[in-house]
This record gives sequence, structure tokens and C-alpha cells, in this order.
Amino acid sequence: MSTQSRTTAPTGTGGRMDDLLSAVRAGVRLVELGHPHFTGMPCSPNHPGFRMSLVRRHGDMVRRDGGSAANEMIVTGGHVGTHVDALSHVSQDGLLHGGVDAAKAQTGGRFSQLGAEHTPALLTRGVLLDVAAAHGVPVLPPGYGITAQDLQAAADRAGVRVQRGDVALVRTGWARHFDDPATYLGQSDGVPGPTPNAAAWLVAQGVVATGADTTAYEQIKPGAGHSVLPVHRVLLVDAGVHIVEHLNLEDASAEGLTEFVFVMAPLRIVGGTGSPVRPVAAVSA
Repeated sequence: MSTQSRTTAPTGTGGRMDDLLSAVRAGVRLVELGHPHFTGMPCSPNHPGFRMSLVRRHGDMVRRDGGSAANEMIVTGGHVGTHVDALSHVSQDGLLHGGVDAAKAQTGGRFSQLGAEHTPALLTRGVLLDVAAAHGVPVLPPGYGITAQDLQAAADRAGVRVQRGDVALVRTGWARHFDDPATYLGQSDGVPGPTPNAAAWLVAQGVVATGADTTAYEQIKPGAGHSVLPVHRVLLVDAGVHIVEHLNLEDASAEGLTEFVFVMAPLRIVGGTGSPVRPVAAVSA
């Protein structure tokens, strides 16, 4: 997969650029697809959490013209809140995507290959696969395993076809539990999520990235926790498809979005395994 930003928008000639700018000038509305970051938000037990604190407050130092400034210290893991996985995040039998030796690549405290700085910014077609709605429920049950048949049913319900170059977002409704960390993380009761069968279906459609509204893009069975990550292996290691986690797809679902322009820009963290992101769906105003 290219390490450059990916776009399927028309940006070739001056005329095509004018078409793109005209579309923007005609009015674009952005629908948030993620959660805000805040101290104490739910976080996988495998990762350090997010903390923010003001280290300078207004009035601590006042300039001679009366001006003052505040700033903060932020400490976070790369896989906290809405974020995207780099291809260095998961290995299988000691190998990363493309057969890269994981041990050698991580020497020196950061990845020399497949780090987060190579995760592309995305401006491409997004599709919402609302599996919960396809089942006629607001939220899928804990531990439910989403299959390829579920994804196809959600696509059929939306009247869309997942195509090469798309970003496919899978809604379980689980974001409704975000303010209840015990339920949301599902260490006891489990969390719904895609199975390897579903991941293989997405790879076959040619997606460049996929995401879900849960803490891990996996089926987490009751009491199992994050003990194994077979879907991460299929997507990150085998196919080189990036994963976006901790999405909030409730607004997009409520608005009936099915396809849209997906926009996402990761931080270029050199040698990192993931990056916080603020993904949005761009639709006509």
C-alpha cells in the first residue's frame, strides 16, 4: 500500500481541480465519525490511557501588554480513542505485513519500517455498513460475531456496493455504551465485532481501510478479553488494510448516510504503531 496520501477525488488537470473546488464551494457538510479525547475515556487494557492537564494557566504569567496564554501536557498511547492502526501494530509468527521481520524493524525503540508515518491520509469513498440496523436492533448483542453475510446484508439494505479503494465502516451500535466503560470494553460480557470471515470479504472487495465503533475491530467473546486478534492478522498482516477503531457512527446512522466522502489524516508519528485521528464524512450541504 502506498505510503503517500490517498485520494480518489479528481485532482489531475486544472479543469478537474476546478470541478473539485466547485463541489466544495457548492457546500459541504462534515459529519463527525469519532469520539473526542478526554481524560478517563474507555481504553483497551492493552494500552496506556489518555491524560491531559493544563501545565500553564491564564494568569500564571502575564505579559506587559496584559496578554496571557495557557497550554497543556498530553500523554497518550497511540491506540486510545478514535485512532488508526499502522501496519507495524500486529505481527504473525514474527513477521509484519510483506514479510518484514518484526524484531529487526523495532530495534532502537521505534519501527524502521511500516511505522505510523507511512499510514496514508485518506480522501476517498466511504460506505456505512450498518449491521445493527440490518438486524433491526439499535445495538448488536455482546460477543456477536459479524459475518460476511452480515456485511453483504448491510450493503444490500443501504443500496451500496463496496468497491476497490473504499473505506468500509461497520456499525454495531456499541458507541452508545462509550460512557459506560465496563460495558463498552466488554471484558466480562464481550463486544460485537467482525470475524475473520467478514475481514476476508472486505479484503476481497478491495477496501483500503475499514473501521468499527468498538474498542477492537474483533469479535470479543464473553470473558475472553483481547486474548487473540485474528481479524487484525487478516487485515494488517496479510492484506495491508488499515483498521480504524473507537469510531462513533451514531450520527451517520441517524442521518441515514450510506456513502460519502471519507476524510482522515493521521499524525505522522515516526516509527509508531498507531495514531489518533479525527475522521469525518463529507456530504452535500
